[in-house]
Amino acid sequence: MCGRYTTTAPRPVLEKRFEATFKAEAAPNYNAAPSQQLPVILNTEPGQIQLLQWGLIPGWVKDLKAAPKPINARAETLADKPSFRQLLQRRRCLVPADSFYEWQVTAAGKVPHRILLQQEETFAFAGLWDEWIDRQTGEVRPTFTIITTEPNELMASIHNRMPVILQGREAELAWLDDRVSLSDHQHLLQPYPTDLMREYAVTTRVNSPAHNDPDVLAAA
Repeated sequence: MCGRYTTTAPRPVLEKRFEATFKAEAAPNYNAAPSQQLPVILNTEPGQIQLLQWGLIPGWVKDLKAAPKPINARAETLADKPSFRQLLQRRRCLVPADSFYEWQVTAAGKVPHRILLQQEETFAFAGLWDEWIDRQTGEVRPTFTIITTEPNELMASIHNRMPVILQGREAELAWLDDRVSLSDHQHLLQPYPTDLMREYAVTTRVNSPAHNDPDVLAAA
């Protein structure tokens, strides 16, 4: 799964990288966590970077308190689940990031690792989004989830899943493109090449979302 990540590049860097403009202010985030408002680029508005809540609330949900709010969706079963299949067809998004965290289970306890690209480049997770409307107040709440897939060799020693990192700008644009077929969209959801990634153990400061500063990036 993917339950924490970072998006630390300055606003101008992100805007240039994704050819999009921020719709609202967003500070660098060293420990992005579920329920936070985080930068996302929607297929319906590819020229904007918007802030959406992490944890998907499908539009059909009636009881908001009881409804699950999945932070991840499995790539292998998206087309099998009606709610996800509809979003795969019409509501895809990019989730800008520059690393993510995963916890390795060891005899001594869970050890957090930071996983990033070799040159620490900014990248995009493949995501899905939806809008939930409060029927009493009319409030519109957009939310998103990050798609996961099988681990590559690097990740396999840490966890049995990894987030889908889209492989280059062409793949990112294809993911946003409504003209691309469903099967071609699914084909983009592959494990990222092992030789283009690296990882290292970090301290347990990252365990708490309250710790959101450059210190959480330090090696253990």
